[in-house]
Amino acid sequence: MLLAAVAIFILGPLGGIAAAYMNFSLGFFVGGQVLAGILGSAVTYGYGPEGKHGANYMQTMAASVASLSAMAVLIQAMVWMKMPMPPVGPLVLFFCCIGMFGVGLGMLYTPILVDRLKLEYPSGHAVANILRALTDKRLLKNSIKQLGGGVGLGALFAFMVEKVKVVGATGISGATIGAGMVVGSRIAGAGLTMGLIGWAITPYLVSIGWLQEGEPFRKIGFLIALAMILGAALVDLTLIGVEASRRLRTVAAERAAQPEEPAWKQVNMGRLLAWVAFWGVSLVLVATKLLGQPLGFILFAVVLSAVFVLINGISCGISDSNPISSAFVISVLLMSGLGLKDPTVGLMAAAILLASCSTGVDMQQDRSTGWRLGTNRVIQFRFQVVGIVMGAVLCVVLANVFMKAYPVLTIDTFAHPEAKVDQWQSAMTFKFVGALRDLGNLPPYKVTALGIGLGIGLVTEVVRKVLHKSARYKAFTHGSKGGFVTGWVMDTVLLPSPYASSFGGFVELAVAAWFAAGGALSSAINTLTEKPEKVLAAEGGSAEGEAKEQMADAAGPKEKVEEDALPEDMSSTSLVGGGLIAGEALFALAMGIYGLVALVK
Repeated sequence: MLLAAVAIFILGPLGGIAAAYMNFSLGFFVGGQVLAGILGSAVTYGYGPEGKHGANYMQTMAASVASLSAMAVLIQAMVWMKMPMPPVGPLVLFFCCIGMFGVGLGMLYTPILVDRLKLEYPSGHAVANILRALTDKRLLKNSIKQLGGGVGLGALFAFMVEKVKVVGATGISGATIGAGMVVGSRIAGAGLTMGLIGWAITPYLVSIGWLQEGEPFRKIGFLIALAMILGAALVDLTLIGVEASRRLRTVAAERAAQPEEPAWKQVNMGRLLAWVAFWGVSLVLVATKLLGQPLGFILFAVVLSAVFVLINGISCGISDSNPISSAFVISVLLMSGLGLKDPTVGLMAAAILLASCSTGVDMQQDRSTGWRLGTNRVIQFRFQVVGIVMGAVLCVVLANVFMKAYPVLTIDTFAHPEAKVDQWQSAMTFKFVGALRDLGNLPPYKVTALGIGLGIGLVTEVVRKVLHKSARYKAFTHGSKGGFVTGWVMDTVLLPSPYASSFGGFVELAVAAWFAAGGALSSAINTLTEKPEKVLAAEGGSAEGEAKEQMADAAGPKEKVEEDALPEDMSSTSLVGGGLIAGEALFALAMGIYGLVALVK
């Protein structure tokens, strides 16, 4: 009760207000996990090392509040589009149903993304390291220099980007470099590969009318990137389905041979499926009966959400990027292709995608943190659910409070670009409104771009699966430095994972470059400091790059720390990288709170 009270009444609203402010002003937000984790660790410090679980519950709940509070921009988009505003009660219930449905999907995919694929989730990794370090004196003694130094550097980078124009023009970001350090060069370098290809073909895309002169590749690249992830995911899900079918025939023998799953991991799958079904049906009923939306497009959005929570979860797990606005835009494009012309229906249906991807992927990231800590998943899920209720309320409340306090937020800058809005840029709302105004006019080239991305993802993932199943290829890449280099080039440049390379389609080239720089720095340090055979094993044999291999034996509930040794996934590079992510997140939250307080004064 103590942890829940602190999280729901202090940490949650703090993160929620900051997230809403950042979305209204900057067009992006940070979920507040780092701040909630640090403050939560202070509350649970007296419990000793076991306090990491309590702190994890608190940051989980606070992050849920922030994730939904940031969705206040959807209500701003309604105002911009001059849509009739639904009553407060049904609107809160609508967002609550989306959140509950989203976290259910996130929990449902946890065994695939966290347990089986062992995706990195860099921010989740950073939070896990912070919680372990701040609640265990032995770990704190060994990790404080790397973690503290990384936090300081991350905050310094953020300050310089904010205050020094020359530095800001480089696109440098401490969090981006830190995420690259956590995942390593194969994954980070793959994102740069796609970014460079996009930069190279931009003039051609301009010549065929896919881009306008001066527009960046990512304006069309995000469609290709999301489709690439979908294509690769179809391959992996097919293989998982085949394996599951085979196991069903030998389930009794396997259960007898395999040890029982640890108690902290156990989830009643029947109840979880019932949860997802209940809230999916509730969401459809609220949207159709209380908000008057058509059944067909709401059902389409619910089904599409089940796909994109998985796709965005993979993207976030690999690159720390959750492209929620891209999911919104793609859903609008698909509904436009199906004949939808009503922007109100488009906004309400696409809102299901946006909010469910935000809360569902946040759930997966929190599960990743819990996986490293050995935190009980059922209890963590309950904390997240309570956070969803508070977030749904704050989403509507904060939208009204901000727009009444600052009427400039009600100005449609898409239709009135000449309007002076000062710091209230509302970049995310601008993107939503732009997509909604294209309803009924789906350009054929965007459908072609989606098809190209899907094909690339399918073919690349099939070839990678065949190649990495080859015993000769494994022996070659593990057997010598030349083989290791060949494997690195294949995984990074010639045949990169679609999950990893897609990052280059979501962001500017400079961001992909700094991400790759962080990965290269991490791999170089590990290569110089680790034994050669360990480096070859870590970097040469994983189909998805270093992150999965290095995390295969990551800390769980049976984690043992001999004397003052750090757990395997708390390496120096992961600590510094996590610190960089934390430092920038803390600076962004501090600036958001400071800016809001200054405006109120």
